[in-house]
Order: sequence, then structure tokens, then C-alpha cells
Amino acid sequence: MIRSASAFDTGLRACPDCDLLQRLPPVPAGAVALCARCQAPLWRHKPDSLNRTLALALAGAILWLIANTVPMLGLSVAGREAFTTVFGGVLAMWRDGRQEVAMLVLFTAVIAPALEIVCLLAVVLALRRPPAPHWVGMLLRGYELVREWSMIEIMLLGVLVALIKIAELATVIPGLALFVLGALVFLLAAMAAAFDPHDAWARIEWAEDQPPPAESNTACVPEARR
Repeated sequence: MIRSASAFDTGLRACPDCDLLQRLPPVPAGAVALCARCQAPLWRHKPDSLNRTLALALAGAILWLIANTVPMLGLSVAGREAFTTVFGGVLAMWRDGRQEVAMLVLFTAVIAPALEIVCLLAVVLALRRPPAPHWVGMLLRGYELVREWSMIEIMLLGVLVALIKIAELATVIPGLALFVLGALVFLLAAMAAAFDPHDAWARIEWAEDQPPPAESNTACVPEARR
């Protein structure tokens, strides 16, 4: 099977609003490319994307380790205190016969965030020496998939609701992991915002043999003017 070069043309972009297929022009750092037909944003060139994403991903990995090794919550009743971690909560639900809920919490609050960080770390490290190997494309697709299942913020909301209900029965002692998980939610969002998937796809090995971009009518404006 012979694949044409146009099948791997990373300069082509379909407008998300009007579906017009067009070629992206050279976009300076901090500027955004607009659709030639409806002026919808096509791509925002994020400056120094790889270094920023790498720094945030490393910080996210450190926070993930802390959040899953130190106590998250503690209860004090009649002078007796008990603390638990995220894994401890999962084990408690499993022993209580709620295996489905336990597995869902384990995947969405522990495994999926870890996969999100690991995928992005592997992608960024591979992209630092272009051309990147073909398997980076698989990791990029996997990263978008696990992002949809990373739901630490949903778990935190559930924890806060439970704390309100039991506040009259026992003294709640927030642990370090609770604050670390809150910080990790914002850090994962910042990591996704700093990452530039268009630049990543353009650095993959099969994208190196493409012809230079042709002239395009796509508008390019500085981000500050929008």
C-alpha cells in the first residue's frame, strides 16, 4: 500500500466551525491563526511549549507521588484518631462490597492521572530530539483519551460532600494529600494548556519529509489583539 505525502500533511487544518480545509501559515509565537472563511481560531502558537510542559509534568509527577503516599483525611471521635490515604479509601470500599465504585475511583483518581502525566512526559522527552519516533503518535492519541478519564476534581467534590455530612458526628482532620490533590487538579489543567499538540505532530518522524507550506489565505493575528 502506497501512502501519499498529503496523507501526513500536518500543515492542513479543518476549521472546527465551518469545516473549511486550509493550510496553516507560519504563525509567530503568541499569535493565533484564524479561519479564512469564518475567522474561528484554528491554532494558537504557544511559545516554549516543550520546556513549560516538561516542567509542569515533572511537578505533576511529584505531586501525584505525594498525594498517594501521605494521609488524605483523618477522623477524631472520643479522643481516638484514624487516618486514611486514597488507596486506603479504595480498599475500604472494596471490603464493604462496593467493588465497582472502588475500581472506578481507583482508575479515575489514581491510574488515569498517572497515565496522563507519564504519556505527556514520554512525548515531551521524545520530541526534544526531533525527528520523534512513530510511537509518539500513539502516545498523543492515548494522552487525549486518558485526559477524559482523569477526574480528581470529581473525587474531591465527593469527599467535601461526605465531610459536610459527618462533620456533626466526628472531628474531620484534613491531611496533606487533600491539599496536594487540589493543587494537582490545577497543575494538570496548566500542563494541558501549555502543551502544543500541533507542534508535537509536526516533529514526528514521518512529518519530516513534507514539502514546505504553500501560500495560504488563513489570517494570523497576535493573541493580545483578540
